[in-house]
Amino acid sequence: MKKAFVSVINDLLTDQRVHRTCMVLVELGYEVVLVGRIRKSSPVMDPRPYKAIRMRLVFDKGPLFYAEYNIRLFLFLLFRRADILFSNDLDTLPANWLVHKFRRIPIIYDSHEYFTETPELIHRKWVKSTWEWIEKSIVPRLKMMITVNGSIAGEYHRKYGIRTEVVRNLPSSGTSIGAITRKELGLPENRRIVLLQGSGINIHRGAEELIMAMQYLTDVVLLIIGAGDVVPGLKKMVVSFHLEDKVKFIPRLPASLLPRYTAAADLGVTLDKDVSLNYRYCLPNKLFEYIHAGIPVLASPLPEIAAVIKEYNVGRLIESHDPEHIAGCIKSMLDDNEAMNRWRANTGKASRDLCWEEEKEKLANAIRSYA
Repeated sequence: MKKAFVSVINDLLTDQRVHRTCMVLVELGYEVVLVGRIRKSSPVMDPRPYKAIRMRLVFDKGPLFYAEYNIRLFLFLLFRRADILFSNDLDTLPANWLVHKFRRIPIIYDSHEYFTETPELIHRKWVKSTWEWIEKSIVPRLKMMITVNGSIAGEYHRKYGIRTEVVRNLPSSGTSIGAITRKELGLPENRRIVLLQGSGINIHRGAEELIMAMQYLTDVVLLIIGAGDVVPGLKKMVVSFHLEDKVKFIPRLPASLLPRYTAAADLGVTLDKDVSLNYRYCLPNKLFEYIHAGIPVLASPLPEIAAVIKEYNVGRLIESHDPEHIAGCIKSMLDDNEAMNRWRANTGKASRDLCWEEEKEKLANAIRSYA
């Protein structure tokens, strides 16, 4: 049996794009080994039809963390029999590329975002230049690269002249499970729920302004599900603004459980700011998870997000990140029963079109054409 090694730098638990990649490889007849990391806070993984290895690292962040992971990954891959290497994001590419060069194993690179333009890098000149050097040293020499949307693919083509396959990160059909009550989930039954979810609730995602907007809303609860760099600060904000009764936090949930909570909400929000090319061209998972859960969406007017909202008419766009404006948008949406019913109905068609079953053949064809 052919063997594929898929590598990513996170703890594997909630990364649905990587899981779907592994499942496509399994369906194509590969024995799959997924390699990532484990942290002290990482929950136990659910059983999967492929092997998962999570390395425990000495360093948790910073240059030494990335160096340690890539050295460990390189040594791990170098002596394994492999028919294909599948590298997810720029922070796993150095190790995979070196193994590819030493052993002539085919490599596919999947860029989940415009890595060198993330907010964490754009104001750190030396760190950004280091990652840019790694990117331009390797990416133009790749024979197969994948990314998450046309805007990012266009930027890579403009920058390096490389043709990039677009495989959007869409949920599978039927992933939403609504047959459970709010009471069973421990959620308020007599108040409307606005939901922000995600495994990367980080800087410039609009979470701070969303919390401040709750000052202007009544009979509404903001539910924040997931993790990210700004979550500890968000919790302090809630206390500072005396919003403990209006904002609830739930840690990261397994992929099998999260859709139950999503479907229990009235409105989903995704409020990324146009502060970098990576955010400008983002197409977050939660947008599609809201749609599959059948709930309308309030979103920032970034091009890839706005295109989906407008094409399928599943919600509306904010005009600014002013908290009072955001609150007004939320109130007007929730109070307009006719529009809410129309948006909910439209999510049905959108979810039938925007599903992994329609998208995964692109990934399968990319793998078949190269590996």
